[in-house]
Amino acid sequence: MDSLITAAARALATGDPLGALKRVALRDDAPALALRGIAMAQLGDFVRAKALLRSAARGFGSKEAVARARCIVAEAEIALVSRDLNWPVKALETARATLQSHGDRINAAHARNIEIRRLLLLGRIDDAEHMLAELDPTPFPPASRAAHELVVAGMAIRRLQTQRARAALARAGLAAHMAKIPALMAEVESASRLLDAPAARLIAGGEERLLRLEEAETLLASPTFVVDACRRVVHGDNTVISLATRPVLFALLRHLAQAWPADVSRSLLIAGAFRARHADESHRARLRVEMGRLRAMLRPMAEVSATAHGFALVPRRASDVVVLAPPTEERHAAVLALLADGESWSSSALSLVLGASPRTVQRALESLAATGKVQSFGRGPARRWMAPPVPDVLSILLLPGPLPGD
Repeated sequence: MDSLITAAARALATGDPLGALKRVALRDDAPALALRGIAMAQLGDFVRAKALLRSAARGFGSKEAVARARCIVAEAEIALVSRDLNWPVKALETARATLQSHGDRINAAHARNIEIRRLLLLGRIDDAEHMLAELDPTPFPPASRAAHELVVAGMAIRRLQTQRARAALARAGLAAHMAKIPALMAEVESASRLLDAPAARLIAGGEERLLRLEEAETLLASPTFVVDACRRVVHGDNTVISLATRPVLFALLRHLAQAWPADVSRSLLIAGAFRARHADESHRARLRVEMGRLRAMLRPMAEVSATAHGFALVPRRASDVVVLAPPTEERHAAVLALLADGESWSSSALSLVLGASPRTVQRALESLAATGKVQSFGRGPARRWMAPPVPDVLSILLLPGPLPGD
């Protein structure tokens, strides 16, 4: 490897893409193309970066398997950052196996880290945690160690394990300072701020207050009967019941929980759950049916009692009932929660993560764009959507992931 290639690689390793480009910008050999591609990725030009890396991979050919595999890993990371979640994962797995078999353990571990980050983004926490357990970060250089700890912290945040997240972020911060890469240090600092930002609202007794993630974790671990409007689940008596696929039942339960210990009139329940302005006998009949279904689902932890005016929630053992709601509630909150990471997303990637149809996601994006909450750039398959991150509101509870206690 010649001196210019070595110098450019060192510049990239310290987060200096312009310094790397000064050394290889006019060269078209495969190693220079690969380094130019990584530099362009660090500068945010992902389209050009992918084209350069693919050219480099072709230039290396089949005889230089390790170099070719490294290009594939770099392209996979660009796909992840640019939220191209349909990028062929098998190509990354093959590249990782090639690197491992040739003794390049650091880059093989980096490839595995990219796989884990993709699973984490898709909400497949169990699969990600299984992969993470196979990695030993001890031999990692500082930059790789920081990236690894950021993944550990992200996983802990999704599981509402704040102490584990803080410890991982402390290790990530130390490794980032050792690596002396400003962008990496900024990423760690940004992730650390999430733990102290408002994560949810506590609604109880007609009053509301904001909770940090740590306070939400404590609440969900307590014996309190919690109606979690962030994930549409109910916590109580060491039991978690999901109503994520039963929006009408959850709407009824939330009305009952917010009024507890008082009852809620039938007319208010009908208006809130069925969106009916004027209740008639068919609405009242439907209310009786839905209340019967809600009783059956809540039987392990609560009773729904009929009163003279309506219905009331009666926990079996919990002494208190609260509602845990997002910091702000508006239409398409889950889409905004994903876009709040500051990255550019395709509508197909949003659809994949949210488990919604592409047309539903597209309508949501168009509605948000009309109010100036998101913006798009590019056309056709290259069109991307993004929104500026909101540093004082944490939306992690809205993101796909396991239920607390899973």
